[in-house]
Amino acid sequence: MSRIPTHTVEDAPAASRPFLQNLIQSSPTGRFLNAHAQMAHSPAVLAGYTSLRAVIAEHGTLDPKVGWALNLATAATVVAPVYFMENLYFGKEQLARGVYATPLPPTRRLAQVAVADIGAVAVRLLEDPGRFAGKRFDLGGDELTGNDVLTTLSRVTGRPFTYFQVPLDVIRQRMGEDRAKMYEWFDRVGFTFDRGALRREFPDVAFHDFESWAKEQDWKTLLQAA
Repeated sequence: MSRIPTHTVEDAPAASRPFLQNLIQSSPTGRFLNAHAQMAHSPAVLAGYTSLRAVIAEHGTLDPKVGWALNLATAATVVAPVYFMENLYFGKEQLARGVYATPLPPTRRLAQVAVADIGAVAVRLLEDPGRFAGKRFDLGGDELTGNDVLTTLSRVTGRPFTYFQVPLDVIRQRMGEDRAKMYEWFDRVGFTFDRGALRREFPDVAFHDFESWAKEQDWKTLLQAA
């Protein structure tokens, strides 16, 4: 079995470098871990990992036991989640004003996954580590355009929304170069996943589509004006 290369910022794929630099800046030691250096071999894996960290830090979505299971399970298995449905929370102030804002064009399809499904997969990996050792799983539950998100949100909440494409220069100014490059990568390349393969490997994991995930959210609270 071939080994995953360990990268530095200098020799990592170009799309991974901003994420590595961000990890350095947020690390108390001023260095990223060897695991991060290996994740950098696939920009999609590193982008998924850093986005998951951001969502958990902001919302504490994963139960501590599930988070521990995810960390332990992924020591022997590569888990590469796609874009998180929970990232929608970051735009809740705009949503409360009836605006769905995103840097991506309205017709660009984007693979997404619910954080709860990532946790459910982590538990399965922990329960049977031998079966999954050495494998990689790109975790996703749905793939939809911004227009699809808009339509679904309106249907689920009963409220109209308008689409606003945030200029990348605004993202760059407010969130940094690494986040701008991430969205550039989403638009140029994007995530992929094999829905059928995931269903076969994890038949008891829900793998929410966006609408089923949206129906589970507390929109009365989320859409309160800031």
